[in-house]
Amino acid sequence: MLGMLGLDVLCLFLAYYFSKRRIIHNTEPIVSAVETLANGKPVSLHISGELSEIASSVNKASSILNRQNEARANWISGVSHDIRTPLSMIMGYAGRIVENETANKTIREQAEIVRKQSLKIKELIQDLNLVSQLEYEMQPLHKERVRLSKLLRSYVADLLNMGSSDRYIIGIEIAPDAENAVLECDARLILRAVNNLAQNSMKHNPQGCEICFSLAASKNQLFLAVTDNGTGLSAEKLQELEEKPHYMESTDERLDLRHGLGLLIVQQIATVHNGNFKLANVLPQGCEATLIFPYYR
Repeated sequence: MLGMLGLDVLCLFLAYYFSKRRIIHNTEPIVSAVETLANGKPVSLHISGELSEIASSVNKASSILNRQNEARANWISGVSHDIRTPLSMIMGYAGRIVENETANKTIREQAEIVRKQSLKIKELIQDLNLVSQLEYEMQPLHKERVRLSKLLRSYVADLLNMGSSDRYIIGIEIAPDAENAVLECDARLILRAVNNLAQNSMKHNPQGCEICFSLAASKNQLFLAVTDNGTGLSAEKLQELEEKPHYMESTDERLDLRHGLGLLIVQQIATVHNGNFKLANVLPQGCEATLIFPYYR
């Protein structure tokens, strides 16, 4: 009887053990899929048995979210396209008035204001499209092996050749161990991120400042930084940028409290390259924006 009882206990233990293993084996993909879904990415599960209904529900939720994301992106793209044509006409006519020497001086000055503001709207539309494409992973990445030191020098040379204001002193520093560093990336997007950071320094320091572009490498990371010695960020603004969600990511209707698209684009470009973006004040004054990418020599 003791032998039979021991055998029964063993059988129960084995049944419990294998049942638990089977449940864990089937639930792990579901848990992973839910986490992926929570990050806004689509999933597709193929599970049979008792948990097939749960897998089907997860797939259905993924499909609905994916359609909603596509609808949002298509709506933004459609509205942007509809705005672009009349905006081009406004810019064209305003430009003609500005160049018309027979027109009244006041009218020409007002036309120049219209032209500049229209250009800002055009740039905002382009940023809005890029943000939505990166957010919903609709932006095709054209990755290639890029030597970042060469890319950075090329950008700084273009910036100087475009005749940047004398109020800004532009410099570049490439660490010896980063000179030949190669990153698998979309060069166009990396340049866009660097340009956004440079323009951000100029925008917030209209009185002028020194702007330094630097590149450094550690054992497994690349640091691409844009540093200025301008006014820097207040503690309240820095906290807002770090903690408060951007209006593109927020359900709060008080959009006037949110920061602009420029830094959001930089953050998204870093994310699609498996990197990070950090913003910090530097002593005694100024601000440093750093893109950090994984790097394997």
